[in-house]
Amino acid sequence: MAYRIESIDLFVRETPPDRMAFAIGKQQQGQPLKPPAKRRPRGIFQCRLVLSDDKGRQTWGASGDRPSFGWLDKRKKYDSEQKYARLRDLVFAARKTYLDNPRFQTPFDQWYRCHAEVQKIGRARDHESLSSSYASALIERAMIDAVCRLEGSSIFEMLRTEALGLDMSRVHPELKGIRFPEVMPDRPLTRIGIRHTIGLADPITAADQPADKRINDGEPETLDEYIARDGLRYFKVKVAGDPESDLERLEKIWSVVVKADQPVVTLDGNESATDIDAFARFVEQFEQKIPGLFQHTAFIEQPLTRALTHDKSTARTIRRISAKKQLVIDEADGNTTSFKNAFRIGYDGASHKNCKGFLKSLMNFALCHRFARTTGRAPFQTGEDLSLMPLVPLQQDFVALGILNIGHCERNGHHYAFGLEHLTGGEKAEALHHHSDLYALRKMKRGTEVFLDVRGGLVRTDSLQGVGFGTTFEPDWSSMTPLENWQVIW
Repeated sequence: MAYRIESIDLFVRETPPDRMAFAIGKQQQGQPLKPPAKRRPRGIFQCRLVLSDDKGRQTWGASGDRPSFGWLDKRKKYDSEQKYARLRDLVFAARKTYLDNPRFQTPFDQWYRCHAEVQKIGRARDHESLSSSYASALIERAMIDAVCRLEGSSIFEMLRTEALGLDMSRVHPELKGIRFPEVMPDRPLTRIGIRHTIGLADPITAADQPADKRINDGEPETLDEYIARDGLRYFKVKVAGDPESDLERLEKIWSVVVKADQPVVTLDGNESATDIDAFARFVEQFEQKIPGLFQHTAFIEQPLTRALTHDKSTARTIRRISAKKQLVIDEADGNTTSFKNAFRIGYDGASHKNCKGFLKSLMNFALCHRFARTTGRAPFQTGEDLSLMPLVPLQQDFVALGILNIGHCERNGHHYAFGLEHLTGGEKAEALHHHSDLYALRKMKRGTEVFLDVRGGLVRTDSLQGVGFGTTFEPDWSSMTPLENWQVIW
């Protein structure tokens, strides 16, 4: 079967101002927490790809991601406006790369060629490899969605029948002889736990959100309110790289989280540690001062800068820390070999995010299986990405998590937004019609709105397991602005 990409259109779906303030990353010791003014623009990049085949059939595919340039590239040499413009231009370069040679036999073939070319362009333009992966992944998922739709199959079925042409040994020679159907689950996971992110500025108890500061829109505003309403048991805590204030805050969070049913906690440093010895001391202090929380902490995500993460001289210390608490890479997972390189140093896991590459995550999944058999260690993947919003970005990631058999994920962008208010009325109606297990209509103080339906700390995603890659119906493109015409708003 030969496929041909007919067109790729890029759009922006604007989003309202954040409902709650959000802060991550390294904070100055003794200084009040101050969320960055321009962390990312108020919009979601959306991609529409039209695909045909040699039988004369034609269809569309979609993808979407927030352009979180401040997470992709944390270097100070470019300001926010420059980072946004550079990322936008790189996405256009990825679009051109996929269109320059539009014919392909399998999605993997096309991705293999185009991803390498986008990374090459990124290096020539002084981009982080993570930014290049983001640009490539946006087109990659729209292409895969279209191929699935053209073949009338779900992404799960396409992988089980090897219809994507996934040849993992071309990227990872150690996977030679391993076929993805041999390692993938028998059926997709459709009950996924919500791991509630606790940002550095998030209110923990009612005392942190006095009456004069409350939004009063009917949604929970504090951590204890979310636990009570949604039955949460998974939590992700942002740490700022200041051991004294981090530990004080962790004690307060633990006093609330401990009331949940069998709580599981993860920490996320977002590259806030620049000294590995200081980080090792923090882990020791954490274990000594808050032993209950330490025992309930599953892993620590991206504590060190991405450059220090891949520094082989850190291996001895990393292995000593990992013996106490498993470590996961995230920002340091910029290219296809990042995970296995970090695993050799002593890291145990890598985060899955569709914006870093869906096919890359599939190959990391296979690497976990191989390394578990050959090293005696227990490598794993985690589900992260706070910024995912309905429809397309959120739904495609839930489908990916089901394939990767990841049981809980960072997923409370709804804390910082008000439901699906960024969508059109027609899209909300379609979402409720096609995905009544995933979304629910609520009557709120601000009016009736559609929300992600979290019950008992879980979401149900059975309705996403249809034809395509999580996109049951076509988004309303007419409600969006072409990316080339969008005047960025903050």
